[in-house]
Amino acid sequence: MFSRRTSYKHRLVAIGDSMAQGFKNGGIYRTDLSFPALLARAFKPKVEFERPSFTAHTGIPINIEMLVREMSEEFGDEISWNQYLSAGTHLFKTLRRIKNHWEGQNRSLRVERNAPYHNLSVWGFSLSDTWLINESYSRQFIENNAPRYTVFSVLPDHAMHITARMVLNPSFSEKFEGYSMIDNVEWLQKDGGIENLICCVGHNNIVGAVTNLELIYSEEHDLNAPHNERTCTVFRPEHFEDELRILYQKISRIGVNRVFLPTLPYLTIPPAIRGVNSDKTKPRTGYFDYYSRFWIWDEDFDPDKHPHLTKEQAITLDQHIDQYNAIILELADEFGFHVVPVGRYVQAAARRRMGAENVRPFPEPFIEALKKNRSTSYLVDEDGQPRISTDYLRLADSSGKIDRGGIFSLDGLHPSTIGYGLIANIYKQFMEKEGVQFDGKIDWDFIIENETLVTNPPLLMNNLRLMLRFLALSRGERFTKIGQNVLQEVLEMFSSRPTLEK
Repeated sequence: MFSRRTSYKHRLVAIGDSMAQGFKNGGIYRTDLSFPALLARAFKPKVEFERPSFTAHTGIPINIEMLVREMSEEFGDEISWNQYLSAGTHLFKTLRRIKNHWEGQNRSLRVERNAPYHNLSVWGFSLSDTWLINESYSRQFIENNAPRYTVFSVLPDHAMHITARMVLNPSFSEKFEGYSMIDNVEWLQKDGGIENLICCVGHNNIVGAVTNLELIYSEEHDLNAPHNERTCTVFRPEHFEDELRILYQKISRIGVNRVFLPTLPYLTIPPAIRGVNSDKTKPRTGYFDYYSRFWIWDEDFDPDKHPHLTKEQAITLDQHIDQYNAIILELADEFGFHVVPVGRYVQAAARRRMGAENVRPFPEPFIEALKKNRSTSYLVDEDGQPRISTDYLRLADSSGKIDRGGIFSLDGLHPSTIGYGLIANIYKQFMEKEGVQFDGKIDWDFIIENETLVTNPPLLMNNLRLMLRFLALSRGERFTKIGQNVLQEVLEMFSSRPTLEK
């Protein structure tokens, strides 16, 4: 792939899924804290990197952090059993208000804009969605599948398609209604050229195995099919390769200057699934006997009662990730694209899985920024290493400060702001090796200042177990009136398999 241009109007453009859009805590909220946006801040002089806004009503489909903060202000640091009904009512009213907004009940979501954004990522997208789904398709899908107004439907219906409309054609104009993610990239290339394109996609071709705790392999009818028409949770490696090749061919024909692709991290690292051994001990091989929901504590887990993956299934999924990454490397070499080893760096930080001795040093500027900030200085130990990990975020009982976690957000699947900062730093290092000039640095002070989960954790985080138990109430439990398991709904949105009515 070669570009004849010597100057570029658009220095950085990103396409992809939730990882590139900046999804965290259950939704899209501050897109300026996505890793491509943090990376764009490192360009000097300042470059234009426009992205859609989802700050209204704390984001779509939900913002668990803001929800917990609001509950903390209302009920303090604990929701006692005699408060469950009032807390449930409060939660339900809040979620209904958010749902009404994003389903357009209050006002139009249309935004005046005549050109595509620089960050074109849409959470939930798999490989083929980048060229199959456009605003017109999403609009028709929403119109043909009316929202369900029941006490069990607490999140916006068709939230991914609502997001896609607002990203791919924010003005809802006829001009761009048929433009897919790839079409928008081509428009920007013709509008002055793209110097660097980040293509961060592929996670959702397998993450459904974790969000649904089922391994359902792709068949021929799942290939080249949009999100809502697929029935699998895991793409067979050969099917992954088929769709990845199509995507790379489409990108190659556009002719941008440089294309950067990440390797994918192991699915057993994010705390969205909680590993537990039969005897409740730590793993001896790097894998647990079972993997279930992160809101189910070790001593409560019962393999006969709770949905789970087995050790063998978890190993199989990680082996598929190895196969995916080998395919990414092989095709990147074929098309002249550049690979950023994100998966390797995420694996290096996985403590609960392999032990703290395998954690690699974090960037020195990040450590210095932690030490400099009065709210986070305690997170640097006597040896000068950050006391953060890939565990689910937890506070110490005695101090109310962070005891573990910090890399992943409250949905257990997506990075925190710090996590996105670490990803931006990895990209910057490898992009510089390929000739990209930034002339600036990753703004760690900005990142840490905006990592409110760490600098100012909500009061309810003091009792994580009760907080998660409240959010995870299912229909079969006592307080069914507050609706379906909120945490489960968030996770199910990332499965390429249509969610069955419960």
